[in-house]
Amino acid sequence: MRDAWRHFAAEFIGTFALVFVGSGAIMSAKVADSPAALLEVAIAHGLILAVMVSSLMRISGHFNPAVTLSFLATRRIEAMMAALYIVAQLLGAVIAAYALKATFAETVFTATRGGGQAISLDITGGQAFILEAIATFFLAFVVFGTAVDPKGPKIGGLGIGFVVAADILAIGPFTGASMNPARSFGPALASGVFEAQLIYWLAPITGAVIAGLLYDFLFLRTGREPVNHGELRP
Repeated sequence: MRDAWRHFAAEFIGTFALVFVGSGAIMSAKVADSPAALLEVAIAHGLILAVMVSSLMRISGHFNPAVTLSFLATRRIEAMMAALYIVAQLLGAVIAAYALKATFAETVFTATRGGGQAISLDITGGQAFILEAIATFFLAFVVFGTAVDPKGPKIGGLGIGFVVAADILAIGPFTGASMNPARSFGPALASGVFEAQLIYWLAPITGAVIAGLLYDFLFLRTGREPVNHGELRP
């Protein structure tokens, strides 16, 4: 039970930080009317994810339901533990979004949908789905290559933060580059705008599960990790 609470707390804190900093950066860029808003938002997401994954990867470090489901698909986490992770991630995202709602100006929060994502009018729903799926494929592939593969480079969360920042620079103007159902759900609930939530759930899950299965099948040649994703000791 103690280990379960540790995993829950780690996923909650990491996802809270991602949404608070990521959405906060989007709203701050709106307030500042910054010409480099996209770069600033990408760096903010990449930095906070890199440091939080590095800090908590000994315990968990997913902070993303799509990543957790890719671990479940490759039998690297038990179903009950995966459910625990996802509940923690969603709660962290929602509470972070409401914390921003309580501290930022209402006009800014409303104008940015709480720092959430939206589909550009320049693309179709199908195109948005493909963009989000591909971006999340890259994210999950890097997670498996750096954090899961025992022969992968031991660089903490640096590679994961870099790929998130790169994805935001590439597709941010078109979909917001969510790559994370919790990251989209929290601001959507706090703002009351649920546009394209189906895409922000199904596309990242699709991309992450494909990446996990592909990496597991093609590149991993060692035994599987414990089903509880690592034993914690007092």
